[in-house]
Amino acid sequence: MNEPPIKLAVLVSGSGTTLQNLLDRIGDGSLNARIALVIGSRPGLVGLERAAKANIPAVIVDRREFPDCAQFSKRIFDLCTESQADLICMAGWLCLVEIPPIFSGKVMNIHPALLPSFGGRGMYGRKVHEAVISHGCEISGCTVHFVDNTYDTGPIILQRSCPVLDTDTPEALAHRVFEEEKIAYPEAIRLFQQGRLRIQGRRVILLCAQ
Repeated sequence: MNEPPIKLAVLVSGSGTTLQNLLDRIGDGSLNARIALVIGSRPGLVGLERAAKANIPAVIVDRREFPDCAQFSKRIFDLCTESQADLICMAGWLCLVEIPPIFSGKVMNIHPALLPSFGGRGMYGRKVHEAVISHGCEISGCTVHFVDNTYDTGPIILQRSCPVLDTDTPEALAHRVFEEEKIAYPEAIRLFQQGRLRIQGRRVILLCAQ
């Protein structure tokens, strides 16, 4: 008997290209998942339009409407609980959250660089690729990691790399990195779904397939 799809809640703060990638992988059958909820960090996001087009329930949780991170986070995770999500996937999400114990090890993020380099507060989108190029790096890539209560410091699940070319612009490098992201995030979700990820301190141990 086929396994039931894993239920995802996806958090977006921008155009939703990562959300679209997950929708595409679900659509072509390579990811056995269902997106139960999309949460946007502010109104007017293209990511929310993608959710509406795919007939996915979507909610706006605007950080500016909450007095502190704790209440902002509570609203987000209450919604995720109501949606019965098995896993929360940050997809270009830019807001710091406080993860309740019940969701520890159940929140993932993807970052467009090889962490721990070029991560942290303010390092997102074009800024990351500009920094990689300006530092003269020969290799970049992406990192999927579990989320903790700070920016880009949670245990790393997997990474994929790509070359940085002498002629690269931030846009050209971003395109090449995103091609690796399209592979990495669905793979991390599949490994989680298969119960093959075990967090041991700062490391994620990949268990053998059953």
